[in-house]
Amino acid sequence: MLYGALEAGGTKMICALGDENGKIYEQLSIPTIEPDITIPKIIDYFRGRPIEALGIACFGPIDLDRGSKTYGYITTTPKLKWKNYNIVGALRDALSVPVGFDTDVNGSLLGEVCYGSSKGLRDVIYLTIGTGIGGGILSGGNLVHGMLHPELGHMLLIPHPDDPYTGHCPFHGNCFEGMASGPALEERWGRTGRELADNQKAWEIEAYYIAQALCNLILSLSPKRIILGGGVMHQEQLFPMIRRQVVSQLNGYLRTKELSDIASYIVPASLHDDQGIMGCIRLAVEEKERSTASARA
Repeated sequence: MLYGALEAGGTKMICALGDENGKIYEQLSIPTIEPDITIPKIIDYFRGRPIEALGIACFGPIDLDRGSKTYGYITTTPKLKWKNYNIVGALRDALSVPVGFDTDVNGSLLGEVCYGSSKGLRDVIYLTIGTGIGGGILSGGNLVHGMLHPELGHMLLIPHPDDPYTGHCPFHGNCFEGMASGPALEERWGRTGRELADNQKAWEIEAYYIAQALCNLILSLSPKRIILGGGVMHQEQLFPMIRRQVVSQLNGYLRTKELSDIASYIVPASLHDDQGIMGCIRLAVEEKERSTASARA
């Protein structure tokens, strides 16, 4: 069967076709401009292709409550043209197929646990660290939503003792995103992450913040694996630094088999940056199954 995937990002929308095994047949990138311009191009891409369902992993905040009048909407996004936009309804009405919907980071998480190196695990956290910071949580085999959806990038952090920087986030200052995102790195040091590759101090401070956030998540959610993706994590020298910091900050409080093999516990994304698209395919498959079961009931 053929399924549609839409990885709806703040700068680009990636449309793709794939099958239930996660195989991607083709994809097309469309700039995220405004709904009246971008959505018709997405519809044109999928219209006429025999997809069984469409899966959307979307930037947010979004409404994931199926009982809500605004389920399927992008809600209070700072992208004003997309504020309170019914992206699920627009595409479902135009394409007449079931539409699965979740956050962009939950999409990436779903891709990893369904098709990547974390396949089969039921308690996993996926973090993307790039232009912004976001996270998805799988707990007991279920994606965590709650009253909205987790905003892991906005947990507050204790500043590094050698860091006078007050933070990039206009809401919280010293939150995870405010202190460790790509823009925070550039604003603090005056250079991009790529240009900072040999700046040991910059990466020590970065690893300190990422590790502090991971310790918060380890202690509160007890995941069996943490996956780190996004542009900042392309700096692979960060991984051993983060792992050492996590061990140091936990300070021996937890002793588990996962933490004893920390190189297999805190890991990079495994699907060559296709995890989001593959997660969208899985969202589509699950929505098709839901729709079929509902029709039979």
